[in-house]
Amino acid sequence: MENYPNLRGDYSDMAPDYTISQDWDRYTVEEHARWRMLYARQAKLLKRYAAQEFIDGTAALDAGDGIPDLEIASARLAAKTGWRLVAVPGLIPETDFFAHLERRQFPVTNWIRGADEIDYLVEPDIFHDFFGHVPLLFNPVFADYMQLYGEKGAEANRLGTSKILVRLYWYMVEFGLIRTGDGLKAYGAGMLSSAAETRFSIKDNSPNRLCFDLKRVMRTRYRIDDFQETYFVLDSFEQLFEATHRDFAPLYELVQRQPEITPDQIVAGDRVITLGDGSWKQRRAAA
Repeated sequence: MENYPNLRGDYSDMAPDYTISQDWDRYTVEEHARWRMLYARQAKLLKRYAAQEFIDGTAALDAGDGIPDLEIASARLAAKTGWRLVAVPGLIPETDFFAHLERRQFPVTNWIRGADEIDYLVEPDIFHDFFGHVPLLFNPVFADYMQLYGEKGAEANRLGTSKILVRLYWYMVEFGLIRTGDGLKAYGAGMLSSAAETRFSIKDNSPNRLCFDLKRVMRTRYRIDDFQETYFVLDSFEQLFEATHRDFAPLYELVQRQPEITPDQIVAGDRVITLGDGSWKQRRAAA
């Protein structure tokens, strides 16, 4: 939360674990219309750019008509993978976030972005959290990975290594790519809730695209204010689960002894799928 000093959510009436009532009836006609517009725009991109597992999860949710009721969506999700959704006022501390994941509960922000924030939003809103994250919780392997990540989070808190572990979430949950028979596809919530970065992550010449390597990911800093300069590519969700199902303590010690890697850097040992030309920075500066 330290990267977002001016959080907009209402934190005044929450439980000790940061959960609140979604209060679904309070959403306005305009807010439901804004959801439908965002949903329709992103749904058009899925067939071309998204992993099939994400597409399947989106179909299971069937949430295109308006802001979803989290209790109804939870019932569908729990029947499939045992996960539930809980409403929160916005970003919550890592300790509490990890604890929710460990209990197979995914925190979903209860407010939706304003009309002036359609293309860029600093904090996650309900569209990012629900449309971006919830579909893959219908996939049994990814659902189990997310619970395992929550368990690793509790361990990282004890070891003082949360900063390292968060990089795994950023690159592989928010901005992950996966290799398929139809080429590279996006599954990360960060890009699949953003029309511009969905296309950018797959098609643009600017970013690096590297084969997934757990230690490499943990050493790599990331951008919170712009498109990513490097994306990591899985062969399968099983690969991510298996890589995480190990003792992280020795890995943390190794990572802490090595220098951090900048978001755009290529280092020895990288398995490069696409070497980026870094042109996004030049295009942005010229705009």
